[in-house]
Amino acid sequence: MPVIGLTGGIATGKSAFSRLLREQWPMDHFDSDRCVHDLLATDDQVRDVIVAAFGDAACDDTGRPDRVKLRALVFADESRRRTLESILHPIVRARWTALAETARKTGGWLLIDIPLLYETGAEAQMDRVIVVACHRDTQLSRLTRERGLAAETAMGIMAAQLDLGGKIQKADYVIWNDSTVPNLDGQSRILAASLRRNFA
Repeated sequence: MPVIGLTGGIATGKSAFSRLLREQWPMDHFDSDRCVHDLLATDDQVRDVIVAAFGDAACDDTGRPDRVKLRALVFADESRRRTLESILHPIVRARWTALAETARKTGGWLLIDIPLLYETGAEAQMDRVIVVACHRDTQLSRLTRERGLAAETAMGIMAAQLDLGGKIQKADYVIWNDSTVPNLDGQSRILAASLRRNFA
């Protein structure tokens, strides 16, 4: 059974599509963003390494790494972004790699949501890759209007990711999410049917 990678750009709608797809075709799911969130919130070793690298300016009042403060620090300085990635990415990769190995042994289905899938070379371990994409203006609007980010911060995050056009060219499946939730749901049904035909 397949290990399926899900990627795209920030604010393209990966989480919404993941939920809709799993409603159509239930499967195990690994969310890299959720894993990072949990590491920052609960892993003391990760906290200590981040504090050593970035200082107390990266932490909240309780001394834990603060995602908002970290984001402001790393997207203003590429070297700091790479430092943070070198701390978090190996841990996240080890966790989804273990799940992928188990899925292949047991015949289960696994959906792995990795925003930087192509940037980190993770596609080599996927049987299929889905890219959720939208227009660049749509991304920027979602980040500034819905998530409240400053335009400069939003554009910095977008610039740090591989161009969506490049991801689309590499993908096995492309989901276009410039429209409504019902439209996205329709695409999830079509893709679930395709997966059934090819792998079930």
